[in-house]
Amino acid sequence: MDLARLSAVRLLIVNAGSSSLKLSVLDGDDRTLAQRELAWPRGESLAPGALRGLPDADAVAHRVVHGGDAYRVAAWIDAEVRAGLEALADLAPLHQPRALAAIDAALRDLPGVPAAACFDTAFHASLPAAAATYALPQPWRRRRFGFHGLSHAYAARRAAELLGADPGEVRVVSCHLGAGASLAAVAAGRSVDTTMGFTPLEGLVMATRPGSLDPGLLLWLIEHEGVAPAELADGLEHRSGLLALAGTGDMREILTRTEAGDGDARAALDVYVHRLRAGIAAMAAAMNGLDVLVFTGGVGEHAAPVRAAAAAGLSFLGVAIDERSNAAATADADIGRPGATARAVVVTAREDLEMARQVRALAAR
Repeated sequence: MDLARLSAVRLLIVNAGSSSLKLSVLDGDDRTLAQRELAWPRGESLAPGALRGLPDADAVAHRVVHGGDAYRVAAWIDAEVRAGLEALADLAPLHQPRALAAIDAALRDLPGVPAAACFDTAFHASLPAAAATYALPQPWRRRRFGFHGLSHAYAARRAAELLGADPGEVRVVSCHLGAGASLAAVAAGRSVDTTMGFTPLEGLVMATRPGSLDPGLLLWLIEHEGVAPAELADGLEHRSGLLALAGTGDMREILTRTEAGDGDARAALDVYVHRLRAGIAAMAAAMNGLDVLVFTGGVGEHAAPVRAAAAAGLSFLGVAIDERSNAAATADADIGRPGATARAVVVTAREDLEMARQVRALAAR
């Protein structure tokens, strides 16, 4: 097919998460024609036909969490690109293998349909050296990649649209809060800082990840407690964060238990919000101020108490949330208090729209 015509054709969007596979088909006007969500089977492979049964698509867009140094824009998938993505699997063990499984399933189920990879790390390729560099000896040094870039890029642009502002003229802190969570400082439409780093472990407290830690603690656990590296890796990815503090990584349950007076849930929420507030302030500092605070992702969109608690400590940045608007918000909405110098909005996560935009831009090159 003529890839230059992708602006007018259907795209199958494949979003491989850590626990589910989300599929949707968009027409040339980005209207959703069909969608489906599958739970991941045991293992990392999908049964034959898993991607069939949806309206025919002219191209496939795959979300890939880690693009490393090699992939800073969306790329058509061939054998070389697929091999490059597999080499990065150790840097995103919750997501990369499943993205590869989805790519393999599409190649098998939809032969001849061109497929592109859209990278969560690509949006953060614009990070300045000061934000991307670890202070390590040169042989050990790797850059900070950042993640959730598809969500942050869309949320920042959509927030400006909701407020009638030029995306190139506002300073946005985007809060992608879900099972995984990260913040991004977006100035003039470009990422200038973010909370995740070389891997998705850095930054905020998450459902099962601890966020930023003193590396000396990890060395101490290895040297003095005999914790094996494999056990440590599993604990950091799967047994930390809210789950470690409250016995669950589900924010809805934590909020319900907090209301009922559960001490562990309250402690977990307090730790979560403390790190979130500090991170938002740090992102604002990277831009010398804040014009728009955006909440997106499962927690960001649906947990009004988390939004309120985070904003309660940010009045010095001009953030003030309207209580009634915040409680009523269910989709794209302005939740800021009238007169606040920094606006606050909730944006429905639409990584699919950002992926479609990138694939069509790729086809036009």
